[in-house]
Amino acid sequence: MISSLRGEVLSIGLDHVVVEVGGVGLSVQATPATLATLRRGEQTQLHTALVVREDSLTLFGFADADARELFGLLQTVSGIGPRLALAALAVLDPDKLRTALADGDIGVLTQVPGIGRKGAERLTLELRDKVVATAAAGPQVPAAASGAVRGEVVEALTGLGFAAKQAEQAVDRVLADGTSGDTPAVLRAALKALGRK
Repeated sequence: MISSLRGEVLSIGLDHVVVEVGGVGLSVQATPATLATLRRGEQTQLHTALVVREDSLTLFGFADADARELFGLLQTVSGIGPRLALAALAVLDPDKLRTALADGDIGVLTQVPGIGRKGAERLTLELRDKVVATAAAGPQVPAAASGAVRGEVVEALTGLGFAAKQAEQAVDRVLADGTSGDTPAVLRAALKALGRK
C-alpha cells in the first residue's frame, strides 16, 4: 500500500491535487483544509490511503497521520465508503469528529452531507469505544492572527475557483459570526457558508 508520498505540487483542483513523484503525476483526493495548505510548484508530503476497487485505484491524501487513521476507521462501519469518510473529515476536523463519536453527538455527525440520523447512530454505536476523544477547545488565537487567517482563507477559496469578492464576503461573514481558530477551521466554515447559497 502507498502510505505516504513526497513531491512537487503540479496542480490543485476543487477536490484533488496532482503531485509529481519520480516523474509520475499522482492524483490524490483530499479535503479542502488539506488542499488549502498546498501551493503549486512547492514540495509537499502527504499521508495517503490507497483504496482499491474492481475498476479503480484511488489515492486519498491527508496533512497528518491522525486524519488518515480516522479515515480508515470510519470505513469499518457498513455503509461508509471512502467518499463519505472524506466528506466527514472535510466538514469536521479529526478532534471534533472523535469527540462527536465518543459523546454520541448525532446532531454534529448529521452535518456531514450523506450521513442521516440512522447513519450517525450506527457510527456512534460502532466507533464510540474505538476513538479517544481529545479536548475540543484548542488555544485561543490572538486577534492579530485573525487578519493572517482571513488572507489565507480568501487565497484558498480563490484558488478553488470562487470569485475574490465572493470569497472575501464569505470569510468576513464567518469571522463576524464568531468563528475563530486556525485556517482550516475558518475555511471549512466559509465553504459551508458558500455551499448554502
